[in-house]
Amino acid sequence: MIANKPSRVAIIGAGSVGSTAAYACTLQGCASEVLLVDIDEKMRDAQVLDLQDCGFVSDTKVRAGSFADAGAADIIVITAGAKQRPGESRPELVGRNRAILASVLKNMQPIQPDAVLLIVANPVDALTSVAQQLSGLPKNQVLGSGTFLDSERLRAALADRLGVAQTAVHAYVIGEHGDSQVVAWGSATVGNTPLLQLPGMAGVNLPELAVSVRDKAQSIIAAKGATHFGIGTCVASLCAAILNDKRHVRPVSHYIPDLDVCIR
Repeated sequence: MIANKPSRVAIIGAGSVGSTAAYACTLQGCASEVLLVDIDEKMRDAQVLDLQDCGFVSDTKVRAGSFADAGAADIIVITAGAKQRPGESRPELVGRNRAILASVLKNMQPIQPDAVLLIVANPVDALTSVAQQLSGLPKNQVLGSGTFLDSERLRAALADRLGVAQTAVHAYVIGEHGDSQVVAWGSATVGNTPLLQLPGMAGVNLPELAVSVRDKAQSIIAAKGATHFGIGTCVASLCAAILNDKRHVRPVSHYIPDLDVCIR
């Protein structure tokens, strides 16, 4: 990004995930402007009015925009998509959300060549691959939120068990954001100590813990219909890292040439 150039994050989809991501971006002040885009203009405008009431704690400006406006943004976050139904797997969403993604990308053309496209809609790994094919952007500028949220859920569970800060836990969920994801137990540490050497991990059923992390979203969806606080915060963190070149290491969905897929 050019120094001192006003930065813009466009968020496609003003529903629960998109509006929460906009809220988190506003509170973190990660961009000069957050642009909210949705085909439901009445709902989009109401979300913008609500978000503008946060202006006294942030210099980030929030406004409504069009798909063409979004195509000129520095980061384009796509949250638009059909909601995951209780008991529905992420791969089952592919057919419904592929068509939505294709329409969004078509309506944003031409996308400015330096833009970073961040896919959040599920199934995120498959849709990131679709976006790389259809957006016209280089593959290294099209990312998905991947297993970032899963990794944070894992770290939160471990931090709670061990009585340490979540930021002290370095552990990753890798692979698909979904049913086949796996925990990289062997590389996990707390501080500089291997996780599995800690006394507090004695007797922990690792497969059971991994399943509880994997299925946390389903538990939330069953009770309230959607998850949005965690992923909204992840989106804001990723946008801030990209715009400010923070060089954070995040488990995002990206293209792996040897496998010819997008995964983490």
